[in-house]
Amino acid sequence: MSSTAGEPTRWEDVVTRLVAERGDALTRYAFLISGNRDDASDLVQDALVKTFGRVRNGFSIASAEAYVRRAILNTYLDSGRRTSRWRKIAHLNAAPELDEPRDAQTESRLDVTRELMKLTPRERACVVLRYYEDLKVDDIAEWLGISAGAVKRYLSDALAKLAVTLTEDGPAIRDGKGAPRAQ
Repeated sequence: MSSTAGEPTRWEDVVTRLVAERGDALTRYAFLISGNRDDASDLVQDALVKTFGRVRNGFSIASAEAYVRRAILNTYLDSGRRTSRWRKIAHLNAAPELDEPRDAQTESRLDVTRELMKLTPRERACVVLRYYEDLKVDDIAEWLGISAGAVKRYLSDALAKLAVTLTEDGPAIRDGKGAPRAQ
């Protein structure tokens, strides 16, 4: 059963189309938020359950995706609050050894991902929403339910941390054209 505009009307159809058409994009978004592929998949699943756990008809694909993205972010931030104590001892975990990347672009991407993991959940959320979702500070503030000043502070702190660690030992932070960005 579909509406005249081509959008499905039953929630089951919306979920099916959303996962088929936008599932990879949602997983990439969750990966940037969480920094872990397994956690990203879990975040997407949890967000789908939270969004469609109760029968909800009348969603378009675009509005359903917006709800799921919001649920991904909220689920991640909530889990970050609950695991803040674990972070104090997380450095005691053994990390598997990784093969060194063979090309500079892969190495650079791994450096950025590794440094994003060191940010607090709010800092990482602000960075991802600003630079991956391309939202303005006021939109991020509304999205996270905090003040624009707090968003600016989180972005400033996060970018300062990233700039120091990525220029000290590794690649410089670059603009979209490959040129080093002025710091």
